[in-house]
Amino acid sequence: METYSWYAQLSKPSWSPPSWLFGPVWTMLYLLIAISFGRVLYLFLKKKIKFATALPFALNMIFNIAFTPLQFGLQSNIFAMIDIFLVLGTLIWAMKAIYSHERWIAYAQIPYLLWVSFATVLQVVITVMNY
Repeated sequence: METYSWYAQLSKPSWSPPSWLFGPVWTMLYLLIAISFGRVLYLFLKKKIKFATALPFALNMIFNIAFTPLQFGLQSNIFAMIDIFLVLGTLIWAMKAIYSHERWIAYAQIPYLLWVSFATVLQVVITVMNY
């Protein structure tokens, strides 16, 4: 695909993971996200949590989904960098919002938080290297 060849040609730091790693990592993370975010949706629909508790989960999903079109569709490192900060921020907000209701959901986000933190640093470095 042309957009992925564009990404392959970008300057990246030496510690950038190989492209084959992203698929397995995101597959595992999306499984955790689906289970935990599904539980949040269930709790919201059953009126066991308020909209304010579910909101950061919904925003996180929107920002997460937006990353690929911004990075690869628009080929915009800057938009992707802004977006990844929004993913990270809403994830932290979501973890804090749900913690007092169902702690396991917050704890289940830790691998996602670690990966998104790493991805944020990586995106910033790639954006700066290619500016």
